[in-house]
Amino acid sequence: MEIISISNEIEKKIKALEQGRKILKERAEQKAQTLAEYERRIAVTIIQLQNGQSFELDGQHIKEPPATTTEKIARGICWKEKLEMEQAEAGYKAGIVSMQSLEAELNGYQSIFRYLSEK
Repeated sequence: MEIISISNEIEKKIKALEQGRKILKERAEQKAQTLAEYERRIAVTIIQLQNGQSFELDGQHIKEPPATTTEKIARGICWKEKLEMEQAEAGYKAGIVSMQSLEAELNGYQSIFRYLSEK
């Protein structure tokens, strides 16, 4: 490998890290938003259940469940919001892992660059 090609790879990794920071920020915001929406939806569903509103979940009619199971039932009713929250969390974590991988590649290229430039 020659110094110029290594230098170009270093620049590519730096640009990818810059883009990754923007993407990671967006994913963090999405993660926070979906978590907040899920928590809000759970609260609203619990209130609705306690106020006597009926729901249907997988063909089962639910109305005025016992207080001890209301929260668990609300979580089941809000499964789509939970799925969105989990997907946002996974996307955020995948972004972090990708950034760490890019950093490791950059460090490798920088080490090669130092070695070649000292020759």
